[in-house]
Amino acid sequence: MLGADWVSRTIELAPDAEGAVVATLVERAERSKATRAVLYVHGFVDYFFQTHMAEQWEQQGYAFYALDLRKYGRSLLDHQTPNYTSDLSVYGEELDAAARIIREDYGHGVLVVMGHSTGGLITSLWSHDRREAGIIDALVLNSPWFDLNGTYFERTLGTWMIDKFGAVSARTPVSTLGEHYGRSLHKSTGGNWDYDLRLKPLKGFPVLAGWVRAVRRGHARLHAGLDIACPVMVCASTESGPHTRWHDKLDRTDSVLNVEHIAERAVGLGNLVTVARIQDGIHDLALSPEPARQRFFDEVFRWVGTYVPEA
Repeated sequence: MLGADWVSRTIELAPDAEGAVVATLVERAERSKATRAVLYVHGFVDYFFQTHMAEQWEQQGYAFYALDLRKYGRSLLDHQTPNYTSDLSVYGEELDAAARIIREDYGHGVLVVMGHSTGGLITSLWSHDRREAGIIDALVLNSPWFDLNGTYFERTLGTWMIDKFGAVSARTPVSTLGEHYGRSLHKSTGGNWDYDLRLKPLKGFPVLAGWVRAVRRGHARLHAGLDIACPVMVCASTESGPHTRWHDKLDRTDSVLNVEHIAERAVGLGNLVTVARIQDGIHDLALSPEPARQRFFDEVFRWVGTYVPEA
């Protein structure tokens, strides 16, 4: 999918109610001998395609790997509901497997995990749950989804209602994603990035009640406070834009999440958390127009240079 320089390794997982389940580890065809590695985890309606981000990590002496979670991207099978889960903890199976491959099979002594958006929520919860295992040396979060970007009603009574409804009617669509953010990114609609619209469609996939319930339960766990043992870096834009419509600042604001939610919740992740705000950054900071994109990478690598061990 990314050309001859990249290969995919299928990770067989325990089947679920829909049948067979896999995840996919994406890596360089010529495996790096670096002692340090990074594992990237994408967001909702997403998959790994950001090879320029891999090159940035490689220039810093890291081996780069990416994980397409179950029912996302390369891992989506014909019989499956795209991107769906009713419990975020299931992703621990493929995250554990990917970390084991990177550390034990490939021999990298240091592992940094990087999560974007929903992947930032998932990896935060997983890092907390595995805090005694010593799997992760550092966690870097790119615009992590820490709270619902909605009204006070939606974040309170609305959440209670979806929790009840999602338990009995999990596959009922309750929302859709706006096209404006995707259109601002993709080359076919005037953006700067080319990716597979079958795996990351402009309209997204249906947002199902059971999935929203799972995410809000994950948010509740995070809001109660986590105890991530490794150093954590949280990156977000300095400004949010409207997430329900097109506007003229789509190319310099996070127009998916509320960045103040991200900053406010970051301090509850653990004892060592650094927050970096990226001027003119968009939701996926790695896809921001320059110079915000390079500003994001510079801040990340300045931080890992301080907090990540050599081996």
